[in-house]
Amino acid sequence: MSRRSGVLEFAILGLLRESPMHGYELRKRLNTSLGVFRAFSYGSLYPCLKALVSQGWLAEEHSPEEPLAAAALAGRRAKIVYRLTAAGKEHFEELLTHSGPDAWEDEQFGVRFAFFSHTERDVRMRVLEGRRSRLEERLEKMRASLARTRERLDNYTLELQRHGMESVEREVRWLNELIEMERAGRGRAKGLHADQGRDNTDPTDTTY
Repeated sequence: MSRRSGVLEFAILGLLRESPMHGYELRKRLNTSLGVFRAFSYGSLYPCLKALVSQGWLAEEHSPEEPLAAAALAGRRAKIVYRLTAAGKEHFEELLTHSGPDAWEDEQFGVRFAFFSHTERDVRMRVLEGRRSRLEERLEKMRASLARTRERLDNYTLELQRHGMESVEREVRWLNELIEMERAGRGRAKGLHADQGRDNTDPTDTTY
């Protein structure tokens, strides 16, 4: 399974843990709640859903809003609702325990962060600290590169480089605040996302 498919699988299981949904609802939630999926298509979603069903992690049910008979009379297929099975919930809980380097990367971190309310504190801390470490490494490389090439850059390219560095620096400061909140035992505070102003945004949505 590709890294992209793994992120999509994790997001689908996490969203369906909250409640059953049909494909359109899932796509809408992926687009609006998880910024990393803003550009993905139905062509990615449905093969992933079918794979999760075949593995026993999801179950398909006909939507109660549109009975089979009504759909048949209208000449269309009935809507399918996807529900997380007990095995799917167990698999999602296992995925939540993962805190390795891929969980720190741009694409995965935003999705992992969206489900932090279901994640154990020690795992949240490892992911946050890993992400901070990864960004600090990136920032060091950006600064070194800028120092080497500054004299050869025009003003606009230079400003773009500075903007990228400032974006990374802002995220590092944000991560520092989150880590301190976790250490103080306030990581599950109801107002966490509102305080940080990141309810429906991707924490990795920065320009580098």
